[in-house]
Amino acid sequence: MKVARLFRYDGRAMFSRRTQWKMTPNRLSIAIAEAHASGREILDLTISNPTRAGIIYDRAAIVDSLGTERALDYDPQPKGLLPARQAVAQYYAERGEQVDAERLFLTDGTSEGYSYLFRLLANPDDEILIPAPSYPLFEFLADLDDVRLVSYPLIYDHSWQMDFHSLANAITPRSRAIVLLNPNNPTGSYVSAKERETLNEICHRHRLALIVDEVFLDYDHNCRRRSTFALNQDVLTFTLSGLSKICALPQMKLAWIAASGPANDRTEAEQRLEVIADCYLSVGAPVQWAAASLLLQRQDIQQQLFERISANVLELDRQLDSQRTCTRLTVEGGWYAILRVPVTQSDEDLAIKLLEGHRVLVHPGHFYDFPTDGYVVISLIGTKPEFREGVSRLFEFFA
Repeated sequence: MKVARLFRYDGRAMFSRRTQWKMTPNRLSIAIAEAHASGREILDLTISNPTRAGIIYDRAAIVDSLGTERALDYDPQPKGLLPARQAVAQYYAERGEQVDAERLFLTDGTSEGYSYLFRLLANPDDEILIPAPSYPLFEFLADLDDVRLVSYPLIYDHSWQMDFHSLANAITPRSRAIVLLNPNNPTGSYVSAKERETLNEICHRHRLALIVDEVFLDYDHNCRRRSTFALNQDVLTFTLSGLSKICALPQMKLAWIAASGPANDRTEAEQRLEVIADCYLSVGAPVQWAAASLLLQRQDIQQQLFERISANVLELDRQLDSQRTCTRLTVEGGWYAILRVPVTQSDEDLAIKLLEGHRVLVHPGHFYDFPTDGYVVISLIGTKPEFREGVSRLFEFFA
C-alpha cells in the first residue's frame, strides 16, 4: 500500500503504528479549503472558537494577569501551583461545592488530562468505554495512548438517555473506565441523578473508574446549576474541566483533573497520577499565577454566551416553525444544536452541497459518530446576524 511505504525506511517501520492514520484530507475538508481559496463569504455554523465569535473580553485585565513577576520563578509542582489550585477550588465553592485543592491536578488542557488518565488506568489494548454520539477527538487520544475505545449508545426518545443495557453488554474483562460528558458534546444532555446512581452501581460491580468531562457544565440553557461529579464518592472518579469553555479562553491552556471516590482507591490513584504529572510539568507559570484573575472573567463572558445561545435558539426555532422538513432535537446545555434532516444523501454529501451551493458550513452527524445519516450539528455561539442568515440558507436548501 502507498501509505505503508510512507512509513518505511530500509525495510523497517520508521514510525509507530499508533500514528498510522489516514493522512489525506476528507472530502469536506477539501471543499472547505476550496471555498476559502475562492474568497467568497462562508457562513460558518460550526464555529467553536469563542475568541473569534464576537465575544467581548476585558483585554486589559487578562493581559495584566499574565504579567506578574512571580512567573519568573520556576517552582515545579506536579499537581500545579497551590494558588492556582486554590483558585479552581474557589470556582467550585462559588457554585456551592467544596472541592479540596489537594484533590486537583492541573494540566495543559483536557486532552492532556485524558492522556494522563488513560495511562493511569489502562495497559496497552485495554478498553475505555465512550458514549456515541460524542466528541471525535477520543479516537486519536486513544491511539496515542494505546488503548481501545468501545462505544456505548445514547438513545433519543424526546430526550437523550443512556442505554444501560448496551453499556453493560459492552463491558469485558479488559474494560477499565467509562467516559461521560456532562453535558454531552454535541447532544447537550446532562447525566441525570438516576443515571448517575446506575453508573456508580455498574462501576462498583465491575471495578471501573469514571472519567467525566464537564467543560460545558456551566452552560445549562435554563440557567440551572448542575451538580459536578467532582464530589462523587461512590466510585473512583476523575472530573475534567478547564478555562477553555468555563471562561471561553481556549488559548490559555489551563485545565484540571479532580479526583474523588473511596479513600483507598483515590489515594493510590493520586500517588500514581502525581508521578505522571511530574514527568511532564506542562502547565506554564504565567497562566497558573493568572488563574484566579482569569476565572473571575467567566461571569461576564458566560453572560454574553448565554445571551447569544438563547437568542440563536429562539431564532432557530422561529425558522423551524416556518418549515416542515427539519426538526431540532432537545438540548439541555452546551454550545451546539442537532438538527434531524431528510435523508436524501449522506450527511457528508449534504454538508458539501450546502457549502458549495449556499456557502453555509455545518458538521455532518458522522463526525460525532451518529449511527445513521440524517443529522447535522450546528454551533449556537456564532454572531446573531451570521447565525440567522446561515440557518435561513440551510432551510432554503431543503425547501
